[in-house]
Amino acid sequence: MNWRTLMVFVAILIASGTIVYSQYLAGKIETEERKNVAAWVEAQRTILHSSDTVSINLATKIITENDQIPIIETNENDQITGNFLNLDTNKAKSDPQYLVNKLKQFKRFNRTPIISILSEKPYAANKYYYGESKLLKETKLYPIVQLFVVALFIFIAIAMLQTNYKSGQNQLWASLAKETAHQLGTPVSSLEGWLEILKSNEGNEKIVPEIAKDVKRLQLITDRFGKIGSKPKLENANISDQIQHILNYMKKRAGGAVNFECDTTALAQIQVMISAPLFDWVMENLIRNALDAIEGKGLISIQAQVGNQEVLIDVTDSGKGIAAAHFKKVFKPGFTTKKRGWGLGLSLSKRIVEQYHKGKLFVRWSEQGKGTSFRIVLPLSTSNQIV
Repeated sequence: MNWRTLMVFVAILIASGTIVYSQYLAGKIETEERKNVAAWVEAQRTILHSSDTVSINLATKIITENDQIPIIETNENDQITGNFLNLDTNKAKSDPQYLVNKLKQFKRFNRTPIISILSEKPYAANKYYYGESKLLKETKLYPIVQLFVVALFIFIAIAMLQTNYKSGQNQLWASLAKETAHQLGTPVSSLEGWLEILKSNEGNEKIVPEIAKDVKRLQLITDRFGKIGSKPKLENANISDQIQHILNYMKKRAGGAVNFECDTTALAQIQVMISAPLFDWVMENLIRNALDAIEGKGLISIQAQVGNQEVLIDVTDSGKGIAAAHFKKVFKPGFTTKKRGWGLGLSLSKRIVEQYHKGKLFVRWSEQGKGTSFRIVLPLSTSNQIV
């Protein structure tokens, strides 16, 4: 049994116990109120028929002390006599239906009225119907209020625990990324030194530039990991040029059987506030996932357009597709369908887009055996806002 199930179980026990006990109290209060109504009726009779001053004074005290239970008097034919207690006098005078409606309400409680016999021959009697006092209503309402409070408490507790868990997860990934950057720093620095030695030796003119590119690439990756967990600096950038730059890099590392299509003409003059290194990382992850999905043969398409105060970038492949049940799971840390990998790429990409760039990253569509399309949504820079 996990902690959520336990909390719900405890809440159900508390609510059930409260309801049972409240019903018990309500029953006792209702019994006492019937006794009070009977005493009030008897006090009325005493005042009308007794000549004993002490009895009359006691009866008067009983009548005046009943200031909670509403009562309506009817005759033996169930016609309202006009005698009532603890109801709105002004409404009773101005609205003929007021007492009628109240009487119907009291009868819905299915209580046997208190009967006061006035005479045996001819038979005459008054009936006294009564409603719920304020105390009785509050007692019956109490378990509902408490149930709401318990439910609210559980909701807040779960929300806080989830927030703490997510915060802890974010700190874990940020620490892992920074540690990775730190660990990469030493071998990258060493590679730079070896590269300088290679440059000084003849015969290495062809390989040095390529090695230099890879070393520079490692430096960029190290820099990216180092930025995770820190607020990146966003700058205006031409998003079309940025996409073309990363696409050219990825083309060189894709096989000859991979076809690329790219249409970013709609963004030719568009400036977007981005962290270029982190945006490149997102595009790399999406293109690399597309390459994995098509397994070295197929089509990868990048289409861009300007929407309502935002830029839309679609990365689509003709690969194996994603099951609909996995649309949200693919962004969770550790989720992967590959034999190799940690399942962090899409999780970090979503965080970069949504937390750092105030945009969105989601699966636009996918069909197994036909392909997948991811969409990036980024807000336009103020200078490009469409009026």
